[in-house]
Amino acid sequence: MGFKKWVVNPVDRNLAKSLAEECDVEPIVALIASARGYTDPTDLEQFLSDEPFFSDAYELADIMHAADLVNMAVENGEKIAVYGDYDCDGVTATALLYGYLKQRGADCVYYIPDRFDEGYGMNRQAVEKLHAMGVKLIVTVDNGIASIDEIDLANSLGMTVIVTDHHLPGEVLPNAAAVVDPHRKDCPSQFKSICGAEVAFKLICVIEGKEPEELLPQYADILAVAVVADVMPVIYENRIIVKYGVQKLKKSPLIGFSALLNVAGIAIDSITATRMAFGICPRINAAGRMGKADRAVELLCCNNMLEALKIADEIDKDNTERQQTEKQVFDEAVLKIQENNYNYDRVIVVEGENWHHGVVGIVASRICELYGVPAIVISSDGEFSHGSGRSFEGFSLYDAIYACKEVLTKFGGHSGAAGVSLKTCDIAEFRRLINNYAQTKEITPPVLKLDCRLKPSALTLDLSDSLKQLEPFGFGNPAPLFGLFGVTLDRITPIANNKHLKLLFTKGENTFQALLFGKGDGDFGFNVGDTVDLAVTVETNVYNGNSSVSVQIKGIRMSDTDDEKLFLDIASFNNFMAGEEYNPKELTPTREEVGSVYKLISQKAILCDRVNHLFLNSLGYAKTNIALITLEELGLINKSGNKYYADANAKKTSLLNSQTYGFLVKECEK
Repeated sequence: MGFKKWVVNPVDRNLAKSLAEECDVEPIVALIASARGYTDPTDLEQFLSDEPFFSDAYELADIMHAADLVNMAVENGEKIAVYGDYDCDGVTATALLYGYLKQRGADCVYYIPDRFDEGYGMNRQAVEKLHAMGVKLIVTVDNGIASIDEIDLANSLGMTVIVTDHHLPGEVLPNAAAVVDPHRKDCPSQFKSICGAEVAFKLICVIEGKEPEELLPQYADILAVAVVADVMPVIYENRIIVKYGVQKLKKSPLIGFSALLNVAGIAIDSITATRMAFGICPRINAAGRMGKADRAVELLCCNNMLEALKIADEIDKDNTERQQTEKQVFDEAVLKIQENNYNYDRVIVVEGENWHHGVVGIVASRICELYGVPAIVISSDGEFSHGSGRSFEGFSLYDAIYACKEVLTKFGGHSGAAGVSLKTCDIAEFRRLINNYAQTKEITPPVLKLDCRLKPSALTLDLSDSLKQLEPFGFGNPAPLFGLFGVTLDRITPIANNKHLKLLFTKGENTFQALLFGKGDGDFGFNVGDTVDLAVTVETNVYNGNSSVSVQIKGIRMSDTDDEKLFLDIASFNNFMAGEEYNPKELTPTREEVGSVYKLISQKAILCDRVNHLFLNSLGYAKTNIALITLEELGLINKSGNKYYADANAKKTSLLNSQTYGFLVKECEK
């Protein structure tokens, strides 16, 4: 169970009122924006503006030299290869630069390595293949910053290499003719949170001698998909890109995007950044995860709708297969985590034989969310293994992996996501090293940030319509999250074949409905009558021309949960289970407390999550879980799936016969 610390943003209502009047925006918009740091009227007006603005493309180190080299190659008729990557950012960056060069009349090809046979980034075989094709200039997009040896090989073969990337460089830059990466230590660019496609776009701008604002209308949709897919913060120029991208998708999208929306059943006029994130981006990614990323590039470069629809249908099927494979790997990974007690580690490292390389990153993200700790999922394939990890704010996964580089054959990424390659025999050592590193850092719990508290009576169409001023939403500018505290759960209605829930709540005289996606009534740990706190988003839903408020639950917990105590409790329990330092008195429940847990379970089978919910604010997380372990060891209860059952045939016994309980009692007596 991945708990989060609920934090309500501090708000200055007087400041918000002043901003609302000066900037002529709704008070709730000013309140949310000011709490997110837009406290100056000029900054707020710029944030809400529809006028495009970009940081200076010429600030990127080496970009002018890179542009000169590309122009020279085009003019001299040299064969150019755009060397991309198989994820959505890499695919869009490849289509962007390749499409531009073809428009220029360049002799140009593109190359995307196979995820399974070649892995991420440049490789020697690909370099040699491109050399045999007569390529004189290689331009990498969304990769290359870590390809030291491969670029040296290209140089030795007489080829010129330009690196355009946005990943973190190592200690040494590759010996390329030009290295364009905002994260170079000597790069003076001001705004560095740009994706690979944006770096390629700025290179095109410099090649053309035009400002990004001039070329944005042409490339807005493909850039927006890249920004959203690569989880770049939707602020500053990224926000403008996504805003213009949504508009272009509605009015004049690439033929490939039109085809993809068609097969996905998404109405063009309903496109938002959120629908882009869940409708377009996963399908582009699926091509590289399950099939060939080249097909996604073909789709984005396609000018024939019939051909585009054919490719889009293939990619849509890839996405369906990806979803099924992801669920299978996730289920296997969770089972392995539980069996090996990896869930008590500070960083979860879980491996499986021949897990599909295309889904390990998504599974790592889900495990990180489920357990509330950074996670790395590794697929073992004989002698070598490859994995992908995810983290959250407060713990840099890249730094953690870098600290373990002695056992890695290859690694890369950034603070929130990273990839690793290593020998299969070194996985256990990697797990040990990364957890040792994590012990030297204070890992702050994942946070659920609430923009403000809200009364149920405020859930109106006026509110949801006002919030549109803050769109587009995404990482760095999330949809406003509101806290509804102390509401009572009145009704639970499964919908969509029990895949989701429609819940009815009341507080005082107010009643409202909210949707909880991804949960059925068989794994929902709350019952009718519970008093809970909700974290919700609010949007306008239009159906058959009628508008209504749609409230979606993003977080739910028992009311009056003490977060400080909860996370101290979790840390104490996890330390004990992982063999680290702990205080036995913080962990050991009394005989009566263990009895209260048993009494609850003996009445009827109960969801594991519900046991924790019911005792969270009394017995506490640590003592509740020690009580559960004790009862299991004594054979009084057993766990099957996501439920606890009492054993009707179990005989009465002393708690001291439990190995765990007996050990803790002795520790308390010392």
